[in-house]
Amino acid sequence: MKHKIFITASLIFTLFLNAQIQHSILLNKEVNQYLKAEWNIGLNATFEDPFNMNEITLDMLLTTPSGKKIVLPCYFESGSSGKESLWKARFTPRERGAYSYQFELKKDLKIVFTTTPLVFSAKPSKALGFLSTNNLWSFQYDTGQIFRGIGMNICWESRDLDDSRYFKQLHEDKRFNYEYMIKKLAANGGNFFRTWMIYWNLPVDWKKVQNNSRYQNSESHFNESGLKRMDELVELCDSLGIHFMLALESHVGLMGSGWETSNYNIKNGGFAKTPSEFFSLPAARAQYKNKLRIMVARYGYSPSIACWEFFNEVDNAMYNGGSDEQISPEIVTDWHNEMSTFLKTIDPYNHIITTSISHRDIPGLNDLKNIDVNQRHIYKNATGIPSTLITYTKNHNKPYIIGESGYEWDWSKNFNEFAPEMDNDFRRSLWLGLFSPTPVLPMSWWWEFFENRGMISYFEIVKKVNDQMISDGNGKFETVEVKPLQKGMEIYAVRCGETTYVYVYNSSSAAIPIQFQNIDTNKVKGKLQLLDTGLKVYRTEQYSLSPEKVFSLDKINIAPKQELILKIK
Repeated sequence: MKHKIFITASLIFTLFLNAQIQHSILLNKEVNQYLKAEWNIGLNATFEDPFNMNEITLDMLLTTPSGKKIVLPCYFESGSSGKESLWKARFTPRERGAYSYQFELKKDLKIVFTTTPLVFSAKPSKALGFLSTNNLWSFQYDTGQIFRGIGMNICWESRDLDDSRYFKQLHEDKRFNYEYMIKKLAANGGNFFRTWMIYWNLPVDWKKVQNNSRYQNSESHFNESGLKRMDELVELCDSLGIHFMLALESHVGLMGSGWETSNYNIKNGGFAKTPSEFFSLPAARAQYKNKLRIMVARYGYSPSIACWEFFNEVDNAMYNGGSDEQISPEIVTDWHNEMSTFLKTIDPYNHIITTSISHRDIPGLNDLKNIDVNQRHIYKNATGIPSTLITYTKNHNKPYIIGESGYEWDWSKNFNEFAPEMDNDFRRSLWLGLFSPTPVLPMSWWWEFFENRGMISYFEIVKKVNDQMISDGNGKFETVEVKPLQKGMEIYAVRCGETTYVYVYNSSSAAIPIQFQNIDTNKVKGKLQLLDTGLKVYRTEQYSLSPEKVFSLDKINIAPKQELILKIK
């Protein structure tokens, strides 16, 4: 028996001696459902560019306990061509039980080596898994738990030299980093934020970085300092149970100094001579797919990444991209179609995919099959949030998100001169989103300004109402049409199970009684729960219903600019 074992071991050693995949090591002591497992893979192969998938790829082939086949992209970590290089696989099991797996190496798109199958077992955990689209109002976890996003933009960390006229010192404050802001968001009931990849923040594919000493220039295909910071961000969010939308590109990257330093610019080793060619040139598209592959291979394992967002305000890239003519909308839509289709084929976790516009619709973009969620940004028009969400969800039958919102977009203005209006818009946008069909409530811009004014604590009361609505309706939301009877009263209602929630806001300059029609109750008199969003506590109040179906709160007026939540059983 010992002799046979020795022969088998010698044969395996000889096979690996001639193999291009030398070994694989599972780094975890145990593997748990919905948590990251990581492998180191030793590879002895020749390559010019280990990040060019048309030249070399390493995949992990898995069979789940239920028999599902998964192809997981692996990524190059370090080493040299012709010598042993280190590659990694990061995988999060969604099923519990026994998995089989092997590694497959391709050169020039042809399979050249496959390892012998191995096994591991994933133990149950209390984690919730990945988010996916559920309906127009919500996302859901793998476990079936309903999710609605509550948060804000935290699009970058403090920069070295900020260009704000009035808030330069504030924006350069080093406390505005991910560790501080995300922990504060989580501590106050937030569960979602949005952030950018750009040459001053998470510059994964920028060789030349600007205005942020956290990062260093790099001659590598991908910027090591950007990759490292992205690792830290994902691990932080996973530890806190916070989800984020990752904007992979911004229109700023195709404008001025952004385009001049872009890796996709032919001057910097790319293929595109103009921003238009970034979208249209096949070689530039192939280069971009290599970026998508590294993002999936290195970070796709994380449930904290809720959404891949291809572009921040791609319409602004089209009109301000630095070329003499507007970039063709047909080309931009085709680019999104090709990239979203490709991303779906390589992302085994099927993360939600979105992109965003500022304010100009792009023909065909809202109806692309593999764009799961549509998105736009709204400034100076909070009252337009409900109608925008209703119109676009109805017209395109997919979820819609207001990815940026605010009272003012112009950074040359002194917000302190109208700070109460800024705060009011911050609050209003959240409530208007909560009472409208969207899986993520509108996300305010100007995170430094609002943090400095103590507004992040406001997420706590929004979360309280959101959790109650989800619980009462078991994740179902139904719009109730109500008619205000007082000038200046704005009112929205949503039925969640047997409870109807009503949002009331007084936009006038005088106190007015709370009266409206069409609420779904037949009781002549009754009691309801009233939430003063400023005091953040519920109290019981009496209501009455007249023969004309006029619903009134007894002896209750709503003050100017005040907002109330009513819970009617």
